[in-house]
Amino acid sequence: MIMNRSLITVFLVFLFSCKSTDEIIDNDANCTGNYSTENVLTNINVEIFNNDESVNTYSRYSWSSDGESRILSGNGIPNHEVGTFPNSGNPNRIREQSVNKNFTLCPSVISENGLDIVGPAMVIAYALNSVKFDPATAGRCNNAGVCSLAQGQGNWNIEALGHDTFDFGDDMNHAHVQPNGAYHYHGIPELLVEFLGDKQGMTIVGWASDGFPVYARYGFSDPDDPDSSVKSLKPSYRLKTEPDSNRPMVLTTLIGGPSQGTTNPNTEISMGAFTQDYEYVDGLGDLDKCNGRYGVTPEFPDGIYYYVVTDDFPFFTRCLKGDI
Repeated sequence: MIMNRSLITVFLVFLFSCKSTDEIIDNDANCTGNYSTENVLTNINVEIFNNDESVNTYSRYSWSSDGESRILSGNGIPNHEVGTFPNSGNPNRIREQSVNKNFTLCPSVISENGLDIVGPAMVIAYALNSVKFDPATAGRCNNAGVCSLAQGQGNWNIEALGHDTFDFGDDMNHAHVQPNGAYHYHGIPELLVEFLGDKQGMTIVGWASDGFPVYARYGFSDPDDPDSSVKSLKPSYRLKTEPDSNRPMVLTTLIGGPSQGTTNPNTEISMGAFTQDYEYVDGLGDLDKCNGRYGVTPEFPDGIYYYVVTDDFPFFTRCLKGDI
């Protein structure tokens, strides 16, 4: 894929100029809590033509501040290469969206256990390019193994990543397209991280709806020591040793998606296909229930709570710890 390189350069100037030490923390935002994100990535205005054959339009996004809120405006078009859409697992074309979102500059933790975010009413986070993070799916199965990848019925929530039973047509960025044309990430946006220029260090890739930052994959081995080595952070979830009672083990019918109506009486539903196949074990990994932790980052040398997009389940947080 070829983009307008001059515009990419402009973007990188915006991005890294916003990481200067003088701009990392500014308590002039009159924050009464422990954290201020004032002047961290609040001066970005980008227009880049993406001539990927599945996009072929401009990616537009801007981040600004009015002194109280972080303001995102964009069209939800990725600024990097994507997979082929439509494809056999995803029949939808990428289309422009209207993205307008305000985030607090003074995030505060109001629940250590986090508030679960369920359903399409609340977008849990946005990447810097205005593409949303939407880790869950609308796919469901009932106890009899009748499943749908879109608006399904039943108690078993189908995961987009981490198994090969169901195909949602996701691409190299762990992303695919909703029926309304919204391209969105279920996991690490690999080519966005590459675009931002730091594949081995702590890379801020977006903001959660509660105002806390989102980083991709890496963090300091000692969360309080910026001089410690950088490592791939691990979630604290694991597959259950035994499936839950009444869990469907065989896919009998797939409806409401590609190959809908197909009966597959001998298709095993592997462990990891459902959200309910996983359990949280406090302290098992580096991250908490909301796939985040407290610590220092390049942008926040005094420390902050931050979420992490990870290689393993839950891939991205399903709950928010801050006030929304």
